[in-house]
Amino acid sequence: MADAHRPVTLAAIAGAHGVRGEVRLKLFGEGAEALRAFSVLNAGERRLTLKSVRPANQGAVATFAEVTDRSAAEALRGTVLTVPRSALPPLGPGEYYHHDLIGLPCVSTDGNVIGHVAAVENFGAGDILEIEKPDGKRFMVPMNVQAVSAWSEDGVTVNAAFVE
Repeated sequence: MADAHRPVTLAAIAGAHGVRGEVRLKLFGEGAEALRAFSVLNAGERRLTLKSVRPANQGAVATFAEVTDRSAAEALRGTVLTVPRSALPPLGPGEYYHHDLIGLPCVSTDGNVIGHVAAVENFGAGDILEIEKPDGKRFMVPMNVQAVSAWSEDGVTVNAAFVE
């Protein structure tokens, strides 16, 4: 299990929306619906109580109990909203959170150390791991059983045929 207290970024405040303290959000998760699972989000040193959230153009619009006017909303621009890893719903077999894969060491099926997971992308056809080699060069592999034979909290094993 990943560090239960490690913060997971769910969204960032992009700016004010209207005059009543609503904020525009850039989402880093499953969408506006997923935010509804959390009543309180961490915003740096502050905690914000989520009153409402709705999908909006390229993100969402949210209302927090502590933000009541446009200037308070605008002051939060750029603030990252997080929850502790322990607040995320439990995973089923074969499931993973992108957050838990990032930073894991990678080895190939032939035993060579190849680097670490630098990012997890999804361009529409499934998740792709971006692996950074020790020399700083990066390559990508699909997150499927052909390319990634195993993963755990200790690391990721990549089929040697996919290593660049």
